[in-house]
Amino acid sequence: MSSMTLGEKAKFERLLKMSDGYVLDFVDGSFGAFFAELEIDIHDQKYQTIGPSKAKKLRAFWTIEDDHTVGRALLALIEHHTDNGRRLFDIKVTELINQCREIVKRLMGAGPSLNPLKEQAATFNARYLTDQIRRMESSIQTDPALAIGTAKELVETCCKTILDQRGKPVKGMPEVSTLTKDVLKELKLVPEGVPDASRGSDVIKGILRSLGSIGNDLAQLRGLYGTGHGKHGQATGLHVRHARLAAGAAATFCTFIFETHLESQPKAPPTPVAPTPPAAPW
Repeated sequence: MSSMTLGEKAKFERLLKMSDGYVLDFVDGSFGAFFAELEIDIHDQKYQTIGPSKAKKLRAFWTIEDDHTVGRALLALIEHHTDNGRRLFDIKVTELINQCREIVKRLMGAGPSLNPLKEQAATFNARYLTDQIRRMESSIQTDPALAIGTAKELVETCCKTILDQRGKPVKGMPEVSTLTKDVLKELKLVPEGVPDASRGSDVIKGILRSLGSIGNDLAQLRGLYGTGHGKHGQATGLHVRHARLAAGAAATFCTFIFETHLESQPKAPPTPVAPTPPAAPW
């Protein structure tokens, strides 16, 4: 399911002229052929849950599919719109197109996994953390190397923030592997903390070991392909899907440790209520 808001959908409704059931100048055949080039069968039954018109199929499509798939298709529709000369030098249309491009950029750059992390950053009022999330989000599509480098830095910042919140500020410049180890130990998210008698203990311990390696793995990936280290002139980078994997892993890890941190904080004792003075005798 995509994360498109009602306002974002309304903008595309206007741009693609969908009010009467149509989508631009497409007929059923050309509509199907257009989406077939994107390896999408827009006439599939699953896109006809709200009706068989082209507009209704597109509405079902952007509701059902994930952000990146929807963004890719909408970007192609924007290009079709402009390639066929529909701008007509209309300032309002041009502005609407630019707004729709920004929506596509968000859909293809972020992915829904970053939204919970944004909420956690707002909870901690962590401006630098928020800036890192925004940088990683905006660079996944346009600069995968920067996104990979920022994913590693994001894990570092999250670990330092949590340790500081728990009264254990980080000194010096420890490696990210040390930071993740310290924060997982502080949160009791280590294999040694799982009793052998617990149901599924082997599985839980395996997941925790993998969790502990995320920071170090991202650091190694950053060293090989991300920003932060000079490379030879013929070096090749990774693709957008790899940047999305790195960003998703970092976001999942950081969201989990933030939620664990919040849930494991000791609750403040209730504020004592002053006794009610006795009523006056008169």
